[in-house]
Amino acid sequence: MAERDGYRVVLAARDVDALRHREGEDVRVRACDVRSWEQVSGLFEWVLAEWGRVDVVLANAGVSVDTSFTTDDGDPPDTWTDMVVTNVCGPAFTARAAMPALIASRGHLLLTGSASGRGVRPGNLYSATKWAVTGLAQGLRAECVGTGVRVTVVQPGLTDTGCVPASRAGDPKLAPEDVGRAVMYAVSQPPGVDVNEILVRPVGQAAHR
Repeated sequence: MAERDGYRVVLAARDVDALRHREGEDVRVRACDVRSWEQVSGLFEWVLAEWGRVDVVLANAGVSVDTSFTTDDGDPPDTWTDMVVTNVCGPAFTARAAMPALIASRGHLLLTGSASGRGVRPGNLYSATKWAVTGLAQGLRAECVGTGVRVTVVQPGLTDTGCVPASRAGDPKLAPEDVGRAVMYAVSQPPGVDVNEILVRPVGQAAHR
């Protein structure tokens, strides 16, 4: 979607095989694990060396596991760390690595939160990580006052990413393109307009899910 709007795009992921078909003159694919500060900072060094500037950054990496604090339901606690580091340190590392270039371009930083980061989800550590993303966005926005950098947190409801748990397979879902349009809405505003938060759910999604 972004490339159709005139952007040159770098797609970064741990596993890039599924992205290779997207590569072209204005779309590059790079391997990057957002849990690693060295890899994230290295990615931005590569982009600046390749194209010289960064205008828009979307911190979108995230994982989810089922959790419970009062029962043995869900995944065991020793599997939780990867989710917390990916969902919280990932966007924090991305923001820190991107910020010098974004300040130089008076650019736009977007973080993918979640509708589940706006309400109580019993026993749900994933929800807590998305609360953290909302707080991170607010802190970044406050620190960016006077720099010209815009900061937006996009909070999608259930989205058909291929990783929907079986328990929610029949629930209403957004398509990835729906979230993409929300991102482009924020990015396409005039430079003096900062869309702070976008909450977008599929029609029919229960507010507590």
